[in-house]
Amino acid sequence: MEELINRFSQRLTSLPYLLLMSAPLFWAGNVVLARGINELLPPVAFAFWRWVTATAVILPFAWPYVQQEWPTVRRSWRILLLLGILGISSFNTLLYIGVQTTTAINAAMMQTVMPAMIVVFSLLLFREHITPGQLVSVLISIVGALVIVFRGDVAAVRSLSFVVGDGLIFVAVALYGLYSALLRKRPLLHPLTFIAVTFFMGTVGLLPIYLWELAQVGGFPLSRTIISSILYVAIFPSILSYLCWNGGISVVGANRGGLFINLVPVFASLLSILFLDELPQLFHLAGMVLIFGGMLLFHRFEAKSV
Repeated sequence: MEELINRFSQRLTSLPYLLLMSAPLFWAGNVVLARGINELLPPVAFAFWRWVTATAVILPFAWPYVQQEWPTVRRSWRILLLLGILGISSFNTLLYIGVQTTTAINAAMMQTVMPAMIVVFSLLLFREHITPGQLVSVLISIVGALVIVFRGDVAAVRSLSFVVGDGLIFVAVALYGLYSALLRKRPLLHPLTFIAVTFFMGTVGLLPIYLWELAQVGGFPLSRTIISSILYVAIFPSILSYLCWNGGISVVGANRGGLFINLVPVFASLLSILFLDELPQLFHLAGMVLIFGGMLLFHRFEAKSV
């Protein structure tokens, strides 16, 4: 897999921006697809079989590194399990459950507040330095996400009335922010070892919930649509996005390349309009202005503090 990554990156070094646009497109496709097939496949089953398949695909390439670094994996199993539960089990499962009752556009737009969540958890867990201006910027971004959760309805804020799916997406984004902040505690492992182990642990963490869902709602009939959907989410947003994102970042740098993450809601909105007949609303625009405005202010204060 390492040779594949190198070959993949070398072949497309002249097209780094294509790589950086492909990864958000794959992630956006994950949200839209989950919303599109929500009546065909139970959400936990979708998440479980996604990660079973992704683990099966990545493990043969990662196995030599896993064997070599097994002592480190054994010593660090607690943090690896926690990262697997947060990043693999929790985030995507809550996302898939959330889009049962909310729109793909809502789900995608709320994910843009993730950088703010990372800052919050870095501050809470590691006392990472943050200026008052940066803190205000983060709060503005979080308010933007809440505007989307409450759909711009002041009465809904007062009564704490919101669509359950929107609330679950917000929790999912917060948990992934926690996962991202905790990555600094990850052991020193080869990237393929880390991915394979967290994929596996996240899948194992999902198993009890999947068995419970199976007992409650039963299985699902295999069809070409379901099989192709599972293959898509297992390969494109799980593995190929990793190759594209890291390949692009390695060429243009993290600061410039990181801005492309903001294409997720753009692509998700376009795909939702094309395939789900969803349309952006005024509260989406208001929320996005606050989210992006907050993050732009954060980076401006960050530049001034250096």
